[in-house]
Amino acid sequence: MYQQMIFVNLAVNDVDSSKKFFTELGYTINPQFTTDDCACVVISDTIVAMLLSKPRYRDFTKKEIADSTTTSETLLCLSAESREKVDELVDKAVASGATEGKTQDFGMMYGRAFDDLDGHTWEIMWMDESAVQG
Repeated sequence: MYQQMIFVNLAVNDVDSSKKFFTELGYTINPQFTTDDCACVVISDTIVAMLLSKPRYRDFTKKEIADSTTTSETLLCLSAESREKVDELVDKAVASGATEGKTQDFGMMYGRAFDDLDGHTWEIMWMDESAVQG
């Protein structure tokens, strides 16, 4: 069965530093689609983050590249299998140089956020599936 994928493309200041950051979070780099100016970060079987140097990113757009340290260009939200996994991933990110963001606890839904090395906001969210199934 076909599974649709998402490829999130993000402009970064330093591809090597970004590769190191995301591997410290436990993600892998696909060398087949990684070059000096682009890193292919495998988040899951259906989610890939393409970390592009700003010159490489410009090859895909005529628009101004947002300064993600001062402008919110997107909010990226990833699910986690438990509250503990939310904390584990965000704590790893902060230990690897990320800036901790907001924590939200609604009982049946729990999330924390961080800004990566380039200021892109990542939210990690757990939701109690039994509360959603109604």
